[in-house]
Amino acid sequence: MLPPTDKAVRRLSRGRTSAPALLAGLPVLWVTTTGRRSGLARSTPLIAVPVGEDGLALLGTNFGQKDTPAWVFNLEADRHATITYQDRNVEAVTRPATDDERDAVWTRSAGVYGGYEKYQARISGRAIRIFVLEPRPEPEGGIEP
Repeated sequence: MLPPTDKAVRRLSRGRTSAPALLAGLPVLWVTTTGRRSGLARSTPLIAVPVGEDGLALLGTNFGQKDTPAWVFNLEADRHATITYQDRNVEAVTRPATDDERDAVWTRSAGVYGGYEKYQARISGRAIRIFVLEPRPEPEGGIEP
């Protein structure tokens, strides 16, 4: 029920907020990836977890379901993504979290959203992939002002 509600809230707010942000104060980003098979833009609302001093991480929990979410496979096929938060778009490159980052993300995730621990407990036989978002580097030579 949440995905259709979230789409309606996003549409009505013109992308400024989401249902989880309104209902629970969660830091929801819209992550747009390129579909690995279709080549089409695919947008997914995800909770971001702070990592390091100014980084963000995404956890591929799929709400504790047994299957890995499609956005994970899309990022594994093409690391580039557009991150939308409160009407602001940022081009990013993703990478798998290091072991140290994984530990830090799991520790911090409990303070961001308590459901992650429940998801981990429900998932067996599947490693949860964690991605770190980094701003996309400028083209060589930079952009002239």
